[in-house]
Amino acid sequence: MKILVTGAAGFIASHTAERLQAMGHEVIGLDNFSEYYDISLKQLNASALILKGIEVKKIDLRFAEQFQLLPTNFDYIFHYAAHPGISATSHFEDYLENNVVGTKNLIDFALKNQKLALFVNIGTSSIYGIHATFDETVPPTPVSHYGVTKLAAEQLVLESSRLGQFKACSLRLYSVYGPRERPEKLYTKLITNALHDIPFPLYTGSSNHLRSFTYVQDIVDGVVSVIGKEDIVNNEVINLGTEEENTTQHGIEIIEQILDKKIKIELVEARVGDQLRTKAVIDKARKLLSYNPKTSLYDGLKEQVEWYQDVFMAKEF
Repeated sequence: MKILVTGAAGFIASHTAERLQAMGHEVIGLDNFSEYYDISLKQLNASALILKGIEVKKIDLRFAEQFQLLPTNFDYIFHYAAHPGISATSHFEDYLENNVVGTKNLIDFALKNQKLALFVNIGTSSIYGIHATFDETVPPTPVSHYGVTKLAAEQLVLESSRLGQFKACSLRLYSVYGPRERPEKLYTKLITNALHDIPFPLYTGSSNHLRSFTYVQDIVDGVVSVIGKEDIVNNEVINLGTEEENTTQHGIEIIEQILDKKIKIELVEARVGDQLRTKAVIDKARKLLSYNPKTSLYDGLKEQVEWYQDVFMAKEF
């Protein structure tokens, strides 16, 4: 089948594109190579995809005219592209244009694909708000521009499925980590700072935050399992993560154990909109997708450390 993956040069999307290609599908990836973080890292991911025979096109979803460069015979669309996180350097317009306008443009493009079997929106646990510990029936209460605009994007996609324009679902992901994790995210930054003897800036109070840290390949297992289940997942919202909770402090200690090195900590002011607790309730994913994440935090972080040491020991972010 022919599959479109947006945000393909990013962390989770690049792993998904590789998995889909390994499953025998024809994959085309899109990315706008934004400067949210070091473009060279995205180029590295894109190069890895290209070496495996996956085409990666530079297209910005905010501009509808750029979709004219694409064919209209896709069987599936996996929509990862978004302006992420709760960075102080990002403005509301960044989230609005990338997450809402970009998604609406992609939906308009999807409508031109007559054989589209399923539009898969990649959502986030940030939609739930400060405490993301609920099943999919609980009304969302996001507390960040990221969460608000990702909820809007999710609803735009599901609107089309409710109207019968195409089949769609939204997968809400929880605290994903692993090889290729973005440089400003917790574990890549911890590894970077530890190996370069740089104090790690820990947000005040965050050491006790609880997270459903979920290994990227476990997430990809769930994402690709929607293929062939279009009727089952149509118009559904599904949580994907792990039921296991760990504190940020425990994650720091695991990195210290793997590297056999004490990490210097520098407390900084807490971030507005940061989640205090995430715990994935995945009963629905188990039922509909036979989803079963298996990777322990230690094993996943060991893989991430090895990836970093293999690829980036000579580079500082």
